[in-house]
Amino acid sequence: MQFYMAPMEGLTGYVFRNAYQKYYGGIDRYFTPFITNRKLNYREQQDILPEHNTGMDVVPQILTNRAEEFLCIAGDLERSGYRMVNLNLGCPSGTVAAKNRGAGFLALPDELDAFLDEIFTKCPLSVSIKTRIGKESEAEWERLLGIYEKYPLEELIIHPRVQKDFYKNTVRLEAFAQAVEKSRHSLCYNGDICTAEDYGRLLAQFAGTEKVMIGRGLLKRPWLIGELRAKAENPGSCAQAHSVEKRMADAPTGQPQSPDETAQKERFLAFHDDILHGYMSAMSGDKNTLFKMKELWVYFAQSFTNPEKYMKKIRKSERIAEYELHVAALLREQELK
Repeated sequence: MQFYMAPMEGLTGYVFRNAYQKYYGGIDRYFTPFITNRKLNYREQQDILPEHNTGMDVVPQILTNRAEEFLCIAGDLERSGYRMVNLNLGCPSGTVAAKNRGAGFLALPDELDAFLDEIFTKCPLSVSIKTRIGKESEAEWERLLGIYEKYPLEELIIHPRVQKDFYKNTVRLEAFAQAVEKSRHSLCYNGDICTAEDYGRLLAQFAGTEKVMIGRGLLKRPWLIGELRAKAENPGSCAQAHSVEKRMADAPTGQPQSPDETAQKERFLAFHDDILHGYMSAMSGDKNTLFKMKELWVYFAQSFTNPEKYMKKIRKSERIAEYELHVAALLREQELK
């Protein structure tokens, strides 16, 4: 099984990726948050720099509905040493969709087909696609899948929701089953894998699944990959994911770990501190750094049993020293789920 880290705008940039690889690992391929500018801005340039992504298989993602823009960005990425790029046809943001980009582009199948024809004719890089199954209705999926089948995709990553679902409602597994049955492409499943049990249910229905992309689940439970790899080794139980502390101690840095709670908290804090210090180095002032960390805590907090009163203090923190005290109290006084 191959595990991919989904791109999450503002969250999974190179600072986060490097910390994750160092303390948890187990990710076969990382995808950058989407690039939208024909002339890459400073943040985008920093995120794709090879020296910021050493030791990882990283694929930049592009968000656009203009072929010339896509090709211009792809050319810059090729000159930076990349060999593959991912097209974002999955972002459900209302502002993005209103511009017919991301999942909004799915409502224009003729224009999408012409766009793909041009980029696959001219792009110097391999191209994969991350897609939803339509904009308004699952009924759109058959035509969209037929369009994708016309082109030599490196892989097709499917989030089986429509744009209007955003991240609500149940994933539409019938659409993924349709792709499994009809597609000639290498498929990757994406959507609502947050626990070993979620993963087990996916494998029970789609035993041939070889690739899974995870986003929110990894922010809620950074140690999730260790649990999933244990589940893959022993589908009947995920107990291995919580048991052998010695494996954590003996395994090299960057490999997935499954420590007991004390060791798990220590690892999480080291991971957290690496991200914090990375942002402190990359940004000026406590305010900007804390803004980034507070974004992450929307997800991190879900790893703990009763984080509410601590989160109020974390959200109100205006200085890094104050923030660190509240994080330490949360880790000391709350249990992991």
